[in-house]
Amino acid sequence: MSNLELGFWSFPVLLLMILARAPIGLAMLICGSGGLWLATGSPNMILAKMKTETFSTFSNYSLSIIPMFLLMGQFATLGGMSSALFRAAEAFLGHRRGGLGMAAIGACAGFGAICGSSLATAATMGQVALPELKRAGWSGGLATATLAAGGTLGILIPPSVVLVLYAILTEQNIAKLFLAAFVPGLLAALFYMIVIRLYLARYPDEAGTVPRAGWAERGRAMMAVWPVLLVFALVVFGIYDGWFTPTEGAAVGAAGTGLIALFSGRLNLTNLRGALRHTASGSGMVFFIILGAAIYNSFLALTQVPQTLSSWVIEAGLPPFGVLAAILLVYLLLGMLMDSLSMILLTIPIFFPMMMSLDFGLTPEEMAIWFGILVLIVVEVGLITPPVGMNLFVLAGLDPDTPVTATYSRAIWFVAADILRVLLLAAFPAIVLFAI
Repeated sequence: MSNLELGFWSFPVLLLMILARAPIGLAMLICGSGGLWLATGSPNMILAKMKTETFSTFSNYSLSIIPMFLLMGQFATLGGMSSALFRAAEAFLGHRRGGLGMAAIGACAGFGAICGSSLATAATMGQVALPELKRAGWSGGLATATLAAGGTLGILIPPSVVLVLYAILTEQNIAKLFLAAFVPGLLAALFYMIVIRLYLARYPDEAGTVPRAGWAERGRAMMAVWPVLLVFALVVFGIYDGWFTPTEGAAVGAAGTGLIALFSGRLNLTNLRGALRHTASGSGMVFFIILGAAIYNSFLALTQVPQTLSSWVIEAGLPPFGVLAAILLVYLLLGMLMDSLSMILLTIPIFFPMMMSLDFGLTPEEMAIWFGILVLIVVEVGLITPPVGMNLFVLAGLDPDTPVTATYSRAIWFVAADILRVLLLAAFPAIVLFAI
């Protein structure tokens, strides 16, 4: 078997390991190490790669942004920011038809701006908003589907851990990617709110409302969220305006949310230890996936799989948008099996050179940013695509009384809105690129 054939056969082996519930980082590490051994006929290459890749990967200063953003999310949860965001949105929207679900979507967008993780956003906001939705008469299926969709905003609304890794892999400007993701993130929240209204126009009995809040109550709710807005503005616009680097901005954000949690009276020594422990655990998981992907991608580079695929696309004469559609479809299918971080680390070294070889009428920087945002959105769609979207399972765990099929049937509406948004941004790149 040639090295090229070995590289292509590694893909089904990797997917089988994932389906067998092997941790994705371990699966990529085993496939990469085993592939290097078979390709070179010696274990020496594995030992050399483990030494060089481990040092070069984990000594990358840019990766220190990841534990800072994870710590920022931990402090945000401890400080009750998720609850404050939901209460503020509920005060203005809860009395309208579908308003409570729209409030949950808005709160997810706000929490995603200080969290950067889809699963964390879905889990945290699910704990806050799900009891309120069901208490107001929302059906379990619609409530869980709404919160699962809202959770996807965690990786799209900047700052985003996945977007940081994409920037590192493709050597792009993190600040520009954050800015480019801002409008698509707002569009996602808007489209989800429209979906709720359209769904309830057809099935009005599946949701209730809460009494209209007075202006005094609204004022108190808004006063409770201004620290969140301040931290978000400081981090994102501080990075873009050059006040500090992305890593420094993440540290400022972590310090800001930590102070908010401290002044709220919810941060004590025990909670601090728990936040640090969860941050260390999450960072270790992310870094292990990064190492596994680095070893596996080294094996793929040795077998010439990425170069062969790029050459095949060029020689086949496929239209650029046809290639883009095929790649986005692959992401949609992978999203049913893998988490967003693993997909980015596994596929970008293969698909990115392929896309950069095509002519979409954009500069290389514009092309890289536009493609990154499209990939991020489709990865996000995979998180709520039945039958195995990861956000759907998170919400199913929070509401065991609701049949998972009920969540699936409502989630399809949000998936349709996401696909429509992908088509819109693919047809009009200026929506993504106008601000950079």
